[in-house]
Amino acid sequence: MLAILSFLGGGYVSFGYIAYLKVVSGIPPEWSGLANLLGAAVFPICLICILIGGGELATGNMMLMALGKFSKKVSLPKLVRNWVIVSLGNLVGAVSMAYFLGHYVGLAEGVSAAKTIAIAEAKVHMDFGRAFISAIACNWMVCMGIWFYFGAKQTSGRILAMWFPVMTFVLIGLQHFVANMFIIPAGIWAGANVTWGQFFFNMIPVFLGNVTGGAAFVGASYLFAYKHLLKDDYAI
Repeated sequence: MLAILSFLGGGYVSFGYIAYLKVVSGIPPEWSGLANLLGAAVFPICLICILIGGGELATGNMMLMALGKFSKKVSLPKLVRNWVIVSLGNLVGAVSMAYFLGHYVGLAEGVSAAKTIAIAEAKVHMDFGRAFISAIACNWMVCMGIWFYFGAKQTSGRILAMWFPVMTFVLIGLQHFVANMFIIPAGIWAGANVTWGQFFFNMIPVFLGNVTGGAAFVGASYLFAYKHLLKDDYAI
């Protein structure tokens, strides 16, 4: 079950990225600011599908499982198992989408090829330190969107609440562990000057940064900030 939902999660993120590519590629270069804004505005469909439709996302679980560990509800082996299975499932889903929809169908190529290649090359050519910091900021925003989602009561409110934090990270161009699983392979198949070795090396700082952003900047920060509001049996 976890593996299936993780595969779906990687697929949904890919749909969001494909939508982004189609929007930004259809707007003239001189309107690049508007293109990025509109492209970022459609990307959050992926998180809507995951949280409302059903799916597992590694970056979200970096916060949620860490919260469980900090509150002594989840053991370290269970946390590691979840992160590994969900990350691998997301990888299979995203890379499959990159090949079959991005390359075979051509949705990340053709008029979108230049943007796909540019993004993929920019991702892997960022040095370790900058990729790590970018990834922290990225999952800070993603997990704030998830945090807002759980704070809202109605479906419409949840969609609106999660929309803008996710839109913000895309607009800024930050490093997202699962999104990179789609765009970098899509760039490779589109002809980018990127190797598979560079792709997997990029995953290291981005994974570590996303963990830091989700587990520390959101999960741990809010858990300890609001621990005085928790019930006595919710130990931390």
